[in-house]
Amino acid sequence: MITIKGLSRKLPQGKTILEDIHGRLEAGTFLAVVGPSGSGKSTLLRCLGLRDPWTGGEYWFEGQNVGQLGALGKFRLRRQIAYLEQKPVLYEKKTALKNVLIGAVGQVSAIRRFTGMVRNDDYMGAMDTLEAVGLIDRAHQQAEKLSGGERQRVAIARGIAHGAKLLLADEPVSGLDPHSSEEIMALLRKLCKEKGTTVIAALHRLELAEKFADEIWGLSGGKQVLEARGRRLTAAEKAKLS
Repeated sequence: MITIKGLSRKLPQGKTILEDIHGRLEAGTFLAVVGPSGSGKSTLLRCLGLRDPWTGGEYWFEGQNVGQLGALGKFRLRRQIAYLEQKPVLYEKKTALKNVLIGAVGQVSAIRRFTGMVRNDDYMGAMDTLEAVGLIDRAHQQAEKLSGGERQRVAIARGIAHGAKLLLADEPVSGLDPHSSEEIMALLRKLCKEKGTTVIAALHRLELAEKFADEIWGLSGGKQVLEARGRRLTAAEKAKLS
């Protein structure tokens, strides 16, 4: 589904923050990108989500060279990608159900986002999605009253309800308690296995990557220093991430 060849990003000032990243992912893979703060994890996700430009290398998505797509092609691609921030941006005064129905910027039309207009036959699909993420009992709760873990679940539901094939999660368990963190990680893995969604999560907590991910890429100083199957890493492998 995704192929990356030498992906790099250099700032206009000349500083390189991502250098020569390679990899290939099949659909339905759960990839954890690990490394210390400032290692380039978030930058990689932002490039793959078409939020930041890359300045070198190639990015292929389902057989398309993304760098050669025009504005319309990139717009269509963005609608297949859901991006989860560390702190999900939700419509605070709207319910969890409405947040799922309306969708996020880039996934649905501006009219639908700002008016809240949805088709009647969308409701059942949204409720099914909320049930899948364990929030059916919170469907009519305003977003501002949801816990951190519940807000992440709404953001995940919103992405998959609108047909995202690729879900990018930037530190999805940041600030959550251990129980909630494990629940979110288990949910992301479930999406990969049951719906075929490809998930790429930037994680600071290595033990979660070892437990839940299919593949682990390690970054340090903007460079790729590790590529392994999801498993407990050796001491030598962990040392590369310092």
